Amino acid sequence: MIRGGDIAKGTVLLNKGTPYLVVEREFVNPGKGAAFARVKMKNLRDGSVLMQTIKTADTVEDAVVDTHKCQYQYKDGDQFMFMDTESFESISVPAETIGDKEHYLREGDEYDILIWENEPIDVRIPTKMIFIVEQSENYIKGDTVSGATKPIVTETGLVVRVPLFIKQGEKILVNTETNEYQERVNS
Repeated sequence: MIRGGDIAKGTVLLNKGTPYLVVEREFVNPGKGAAFARVKMKNLRDGSVLMQTIKTADTVEDAVVDTHKCQYQYKDGDQFMFMDTESFESISVPAETIGDKEHYLREGDEYDILIWENEPIDVRIPTKMIFIVEQSENYIKGDTVSGATKPIVTETGLVVRVPLFIKQGEKILVNTETNEYQERVNS
């Protein structure tokens, strides 16, 4: 059990026997009455989103979740295959669990997989990742006003809007939470 005031982003809670990942948490302390947390949670089974208000003094059930460090191997149909780096066991994660994170997966990279009741329920992607630009249109300097961007495609198929000076073959840093270009990476 966890107190409502101790709930943080990334916490996994149980709601009616289903695991929910806290994606946003806002602490509210009104002038009159008890403080509470306004929580936005994502259902880790079907992806639906739930908004809930929890008083800070109330307790809610937190899910007992194991985190396994795994290396992404390959995609097999609608299953993504990972290898646990400690036990070397294969872990199969369904495509619906991966969702829109598919383009952030690279063979050989390590990710944290959340396991609840022997079932993978989420794959944690690093907040920032480096990608190589595979496809990029060439634009002529002076085509637009300041701050212009263009779409590029990375080696994983991820589409990101970047400044016009980014060329094919360059490395870029991408914020995976917002899918936004951060900076060019020199290597």
